[in-house]
Amino acid sequence: MQELVDIFVTSVRDGFIQVSVFVAVTVLLFSYLQYRTDGRLVKRLEKSKRIQPLVGALMGLTPGCGGAIVMMPLYVRGSVSFGTVVATLVATAGDSAFVILVLAPEAALYAYGLAFVSAVVFGYAIDAFGMGVGRIDRAVGRIGRAATDGGFATPPIGSQVHHYEEAQGCGCDDGVGTTRDSPVMARVSEAALGLWWLAAAGGLAIGVVFLAIGAPDVPLALGLSFAGAFTVFGIAGTVLSFYLYFVGRRYIGHGHVGRARDTFGTVYETLTHAAMETSFVTVWVIAAYLLYEYGIVFTGIDMQAFAAAAGVLAPLGAAAVGLIPGCGPQIVLATAYTQGAIPFSALVANAISQDGDALFPLLAIDKRAAVVASIYTTIPALVVGVGLHLLFGPMFEFGVIG
Repeated sequence: MQELVDIFVTSVRDGFIQVSVFVAVTVLLFSYLQYRTDGRLVKRLEKSKRIQPLVGALMGLTPGCGGAIVMMPLYVRGSVSFGTVVATLVATAGDSAFVILVLAPEAALYAYGLAFVSAVVFGYAIDAFGMGVGRIDRAVGRIGRAATDGGFATPPIGSQVHHYEEAQGCGCDDGVGTTRDSPVMARVSEAALGLWWLAAAGGLAIGVVFLAIGAPDVPLALGLSFAGAFTVFGIAGTVLSFYLYFVGRRYIGHGHVGRARDTFGTVYETLTHAAMETSFVTVWVIAAYLLYEYGIVFTGIDMQAFAAAAGVLAPLGAAAVGLIPGCGPQIVLATAYTQGAIPFSALVANAISQDGDALFPLLAIDKRAAVVASIYTTIPALVVGVGLHLLFGPMFEFGVIG
């Protein structure tokens, strides 16, 4: 029993210090870049058809799903091609990219580099030779002409619908709906948001020192020592992340309250977006840590040996996981890679196959287009993933820090 408790507390602590604090910094950076570039990018895209798949791949490559989500409504408006949609989805790194960027930066460079090249090549190929693309274009075009203002066909520049809120017009409400009216809970949640940033700032300082000294094993401890600070900031940050994700978001909103859109027009909006995004990642990272650690304890299976025995089935399975919409399963798989449970070929296959949250608005706009796009993204995932496995072997823990 003590071992199970130690695993739980250590996972709760380590997930925040080793991953979440660095995710928060990354999200802040990309939130600012999204706000500063969205409008100009869309106008230029509409005039430059030849560069659309390339730009779509770049948008998909940005960590998180905001860049990819922006591209989906543009297809309905007729601003971009179906090949651009496919290129965006192939390159989509999703929230799992944060985990790999923090814990395995060298692996991230190669995995997402391969995903980007695959996206560009396949995007242009779809526009030139894609089967059934013309029929999809005509069907979606009819929807686009019928769409009214405020729907996905005419999205405001600089706004992205996200996974943890009611996607306006997409039919994918997660049950949260609009912000609840409770002044007391709103103040409590705002206080939790402020405390979360204090924990993130302290955790970031601890995390930088942790990496600088070689990422050693840190004992569970309380007090003024390094191990004590590591434990306090880690547990506090995780508890606050769970509160913000499961409770706080219902009272403080996200971006413009009640509109279910991410906006970055003020410092408060940007900080709220980063905290909510990071809280989502934290929940799934902790779940992945616990799933992996408890799985080993209860089954006694050597996950690395099991994946090695699977051979080329590993990248095939990872590509199949990528077919699941949303970022949660992909975060679990990315975390498993950093734990040495799956090979690099599987990581790459999943990076190419996954569509993240970007598939949800496309499913709402036209299910046929979404299904065909998912099939198209799986093809390069299988080719590249299996090819890597056959050429270089499984390559467990390639590029993982520590």
